[in-house]
This record gives sequence, structure tokens and C-alpha cells, in this order.
Amino acid sequence: MASQSQGIQQLLQAEKVSEACKQKNRRLKQAKEAQAEIEQYCLRREKEFKAKEAAALGSHGSCSTKVKKETQEKMTMLQAYFQQNRVEVLDNLLAFVCDIRPEIHENYRINGKGRKSSSACRLTC
Repeated sequence: MASQSQGIQQLLQAEKVSEACKQKNRRLKQAKEAQAEIEQYCLRREKEFKAKEAAALGSHGSCSTKVKKETQEKMTMLQAYFQQNRVEVLDNLLAFVCDIRPEIHENYRINGKGRKSSSACRLTC
């Protein structure tokens, strides 16, 4: 009888373990379903937020588009001016840099006697 009682105890424990596993699996399934619902809710709220944000910032978006368009127009105009005047500006710069006229500054004095005459100046170019 003791072995029969032991067998019954083992069967009862096996049933308890089996029932616990079933409950655990049910809870896991419920948790997965809840997680899916949470994700759907988050996606729905995110879409609503994006829609409201787009509605609120719609006017700002058109302003930034307008600014970008104006900036692009100004850049195109400046590029055109650059292409038109580049050769002339380079010629002027080269002329100023290369056309050196050595002369003594008006404030230059030798021994406190005023400006030195240009014939006495020995500048080499």
C-alpha cells in the first residue's frame, strides 16, 4: 500500500507541475498579446502625433521651403556675377600686385631735415 500511496503522490505532483506549466504558458501568451497591443497603441499614437506635428509645423515648413528657394536664387545670381566679373577682378588684382612704383613715404625724414630727394634715394626693384 505504501508503494501505491507513493505512486498517487507522484501522480499528484506531476499534475501540479503540469498545471503550473500550463498556467505559465497561458501567462506568457497573455503577455505576448499585451505586448502586441501595446506596440499597436504606440504606433497609433505616433501616427497621431506625426499628423498633429505636420499640421502645426505646416506653415513653418513652407517658410523654410521659401527661404531655401530664395537662398538658391541668390546663390545662382552670385555665381553669375562671379563668372561675369572674374576676369576683370583678376586683371585688377594682378595689376595692383605687379605694378610696383617705389617712392619714399611723405613722412620719411633723414636727420630731421624733411623729405629726402628722389635722386638721392637708392631703391632697387
